[in-house]
Amino acid sequence: MPAAHDSPRPAPHEGPEPAPYQGPEPVLYERRGPVAYVTMNRPRYRNAQNSAMTYALDVAFYRAADDPDVKVVVLAGAGDHFSAGHDIGTPERDAHLPFERRAGLWWDHSDKQGAESRFARESEVYLGMCRRWRELPKPVIASVHGACVAGGLMLAWVCDLIVASDDAFFADPVVRMGIPGVEYFAHPWVMPPRVAKEFLFTGDRMSARRAYEVGMVNRVVSRGELAGTTDELALRVAEMPRLGLALTKRAVNQAEDLQGLHAGMDSVFGLHHLAHAHNAETAKDSLGGMDVRAMKEANA
Repeated sequence: MPAAHDSPRPAPHEGPEPAPYQGPEPVLYERRGPVAYVTMNRPRYRNAQNSAMTYALDVAFYRAADDPDVKVVVLAGAGDHFSAGHDIGTPERDAHLPFERRAGLWWDHSDKQGAESRFARESEVYLGMCRRWRELPKPVIASVHGACVAGGLMLAWVCDLIVASDDAFFADPVVRMGIPGVEYFAHPWVMPPRVAKEFLFTGDRMSARRAYEVGMVNRVVSRGELAGTTDELALRVAEMPRLGLALTKRAVNQAEDLQGLHAGMDSVFGLHHLAHAHNAETAKDSLGGMDVRAMKEANA
């Protein structure tokens, strides 16, 4: 496995101090030749994304962007799964804590309440971070195995290419919370609209093979071939000129935005927070009372 990155952890901005982190680094970083390997490292919790992981990912992506010897970035998950989504219930959940904001100009959420707090935080760590990472001017390849659920989809979708193992599955079950999909709402662009509706309406798992058929995934290989295939593809891409890759990535991203991706995400982000606010008024919390156990049972 890659060694832990040695970049400094983001400092808190203000307000209550985060509790001292006792576990392993939430993100690992290693460069091998022209490829930087960024690995989510919370395998005990299926790489659920808390704020510490999100900001560590940001540090790792910046490190790769700044390194002139890196041509391509690979994003992967340690353990049995790519990512089971946002952290909604592990002992290291830290959504209430402040971190140094990097993705926008919204104020610190940790001393605010209600929709003001949720909108500020999610504008930063969910929609804002994903948009930043999508614009990293080097190709990023997601190497996906096991679960790629909800917030895990967001991380895979910001990548330029996706290689999946045949045991990978994709799902966005948050409609069960009364919420219209995850914050980085790329669904109608990464798959046909009717497929996106079925994906959301049912919350069912989509197999890697089906994801390949609808164009969401570039390649599907056996679990044993995943790392080797991803490495081979990354090295092949790395043979291209750095500026050529950056400009080509920008060209395709701009085409997606002209097809409504950016504006569409803004509009759905508002609907997402309307759902949170409705839940907070009518249910026991902004997630409609659906905790980790309830979501697992509903989507088993």
